[in-house]
Amino acid sequence: MTREASEREVAALRWDEIKARLARGAAAILPIGAGAKQHGLHMPMSTDQVFAAYFSKALAKRIDALIWPTLTYGFYPAFVAYAGSVSLSGATFQAAVTEIADALIEFRARRVLILDTGLSTIAPVEAAIIAAREPSRIRHLKIFAGPRFEATVRALQGQPCGSHADEMETSLMLTIAPELVDMTRAKLMPSSPNGPSPGALSPDNPSAPNYAPSGSFGDPTLASAAKGSRVLAAIMEDMIEAAGEPTRSEETRS
Repeated sequence: MTREASEREVAALRWDEIKARLARGAAAILPIGAGAKQHGLHMPMSTDQVFAAYFSKALAKRIDALIWPTLTYGFYPAFVAYAGSVSLSGATFQAAVTEIADALIEFRARRVLILDTGLSTIAPVEAAIIAAREPSRIRHLKIFAGPRFEATVRALQGQPCGSHADEMETSLMLTIAPELVDMTRAKLMPSSPNGPSPGALSPDNPSAPNYAPSGSFGDPTLASAAKGSRVLAAIMEDMIEAAGEPTRSEETRS
């Protein structure tokens, strides 16, 4: 870990250093990214955790913020049929997010920024914020649900459907951490007669509407780093806007 990075990550700091930074007005970033959730045959279980760490560090470079350790367990019910994939109940996950956010507010963080790399986690995080003591001081940064991200996906993707370990997510990983991607193992999701439907993926039931023996929901074979670079730029713009914090360049100008 570089000195610059360690000055932003609370895991590398002492408590009195954290207290001083918060007293000077630093925001608190709480990253959410699964560490035990299948991402096809071609990407690691920690894919969401990799994204959470990357975007948290990128955000903390742009604004005055400290990064708390990533919450690596969450509400991921669609993937539990795949070995190693762990999901908390929605209630347990929601309670954990609320309690952590409340603790960060209690420490006098000016604002809590919940950086959320999931889709099934969005609703329980929203509920967790409502249940918090001071919801007005908490912002939900939905990494894969921002307007620029969604527009970029519509413009770029060649797959007819997808949202998990697919063309777009794999493209992003090829940009952020290409060494963790094995494209020789990427497999598209078979198309069922009626198309995909909401609900869990199945690794071993060919009659299931979301039969996905590889674990991918979509076609990761269409992924490229060039697409990933455009997706990354869109996410960064969405994230900075959603954070609602002055950037370091704006602070310098003022």
